Amino acid sequence: MNKIQMVDLQGQYQPIKEIVTTSIEEVLNTSAYINGPLVHKFQAALEKYLDVKHVIPCANGTDALQIAMMGLGLEQGDEVITADFTFAATVEVIALLKLTPVLVDVDAETFNIDIEALKRAITPKTKAIVPVHLFGQVANMDAVLEIAKEHNLFVIEDNAQAIGADYTFKDGTKKKAGTIGNVGTTSFFPSKNLGCYGDGGAIFTNDDELAHTLRGIVNHGMYTRYYHDVVGVNSRLDSIQAAVLNAKLPLLDSYCDARRNAARFYNNAFASNTNIITPKTSACGEICDSCDCHVFHQYTLQITNGKRDDLHKHLLDQGIPNAIYYPVALHSQKAYADARYNESDFPVTNELIKTVISLPMHTELDKEQLEYITKTILDFVN
Repeated sequence: MNKIQMVDLQGQYQPIKEIVTTSIEEVLNTSAYINGPLVHKFQAALEKYLDVKHVIPCANGTDALQIAMMGLGLEQGDEVITADFTFAATVEVIALLKLTPVLVDVDAETFNIDIEALKRAITPKTKAIVPVHLFGQVANMDAVLEIAKEHNLFVIEDNAQAIGADYTFKDGTKKKAGTIGNVGTTSFFPSKNLGCYGDGGAIFTNDDELAHTLRGIVNHGMYTRYYHDVVGVNSRLDSIQAAVLNAKLPLLDSYCDARRNAARFYNNAFASNTNIITPKTSACGEICDSCDCHVFHQYTLQITNGKRDDLHKHLLDQGIPNAIYYPVALHSQKAYADARYNESDFPVTNELIKTVISLPMHTELDKEQLEYITKTILDFVN
C-alpha cells in the first residue's frame, strides 16, 4: 500500500506534470511574472466556470476577504457577523480593518452558520454577514440572503473551502458557491480543491462598480500607473501560480467527484457505528449520487464516546495522518475574546471542538488506503 497522505499533492501533480511544466516555462520564457497573460487567461476561464461577471485575482485568500470588505466601504465600528467555528482568517481581517467581529454558533449537522443565531446577533450597527462554506459545503444561502435583504446588509461569502460546489435555491435554480452574495472570496492555497503551488486567491462579484473598486485596491489603488485613486494594497496573483491553476481548473469537477467518492466510502463504512457521526449534506442528508452541494475539502467525523484525542494519536501511530479542525473556538481565542460572548451562546461549537476529527481527503485516495483507514478506526472505536 502507498503511504497515506493527508493531502497527496505529489500524486495529483504526476498526471498534469507535462502541462504544468509547459505553462511555467511559458512564464519563464516571456518573463511576464506579475499580471501577465496567463493571469488574464485564468481570470477569464474562472469567470466562465463560475458564471460570474468579474473575477479579481489576488495574492491569497486572506487578502481576498480583506479587499472585499475594503471595497464595500465598511467603516470602523461596523459590525460583521460570521461563524465561530472556522479558521481565524475570517475574523482576522474584520479585526484588522477595525470593524467589530460578531461571532455566532453553527448548525450541528452542516457546521455552517446557524440561521437563528445569526438573526439574534443583528443590531443597528450590523453591516455585513460572512457565511463560511465550511469544509466544502455551501451555507444556507436562501436564509442568509433573506436576512440580508430584510436588514440591508452586505453578504461576503468566504468560499476558501468550497470552490466548485453548487447551491440549489428553493426555486430550483443553482449558482456556484462564492457567486451568490454581493461578493465572494476564495483561496488557492496548495491543499485546496483548486490549489496552486504557493499562495493565491481571488474575489468574485457580479457588481460592475464594486469590481472596478476591487481592481484598484489590489494594485495599490491604481488604475493608471502612479495615480492612486483609492487606498489600496499590494495583492496580485503571480503568473507562475496562474500557470498551475490553468492546468488544474479544467479538472476541478473531477477532483470534486473524487473527493465525494472517497467521502461516500467513509460514510458507508461508518454508517452503523453509534460512536461516529458522519458528515451530512444540506440537500439530502446523505451524499446522494447527484450531490453537488458539498465538495469535501475536509472529511470531518464526530467521535461521540469521548475518545477523539485517543483516536487522533492512535491513527498517527498507525501511519494515518489526521487533523483536528478546529481545536479552539474563535470566541475562546486570546486575540478575539470579548466580554459580550457567553459560553451558553455557543453550544454546538463548544461540542464540536471536543469531538471533530478530519481524515485524509484528496483526489488520489485508493480503495486499499480507504479500507485500511476505516478498518483501523472501527477497530479502535469498537
